[in-house]
Amino acid sequence: MIELQATIRNAQGIHCRPSAVIMKEVREYPGDIRIIKEHMECDLRSVMELLSMGLERGDTVTIRVDGPDEKRICRNLAVLFEREFDFPPRQG
Repeated sequence: MIELQATIRNAQGIHCRPSAVIMKEVREYPGDIRIIKEHMECDLRSVMELLSMGLERGDTVTIRVDGPDEKRICRNLAVLFEREFDFPPRQG
């Protein structure tokens, strides 16, 4: 098991679109991935659990990965949680 901390940098926090990018990263991972913020914890396999954490800019989370290639997966997730997503505006 490995743990890393990451600070949310996206101006709008972790909302639906960043969550989709994060979910894509872990979709096929066979191990266990948990996100922890203060007294809340979620299984990263559930986008609804992730969104219910209400992660905002400046929040620090602990990413806990247990399974194969856990160091790489944990680092990749830390990068995504710290990424400043710049999505183009949606067309009407």
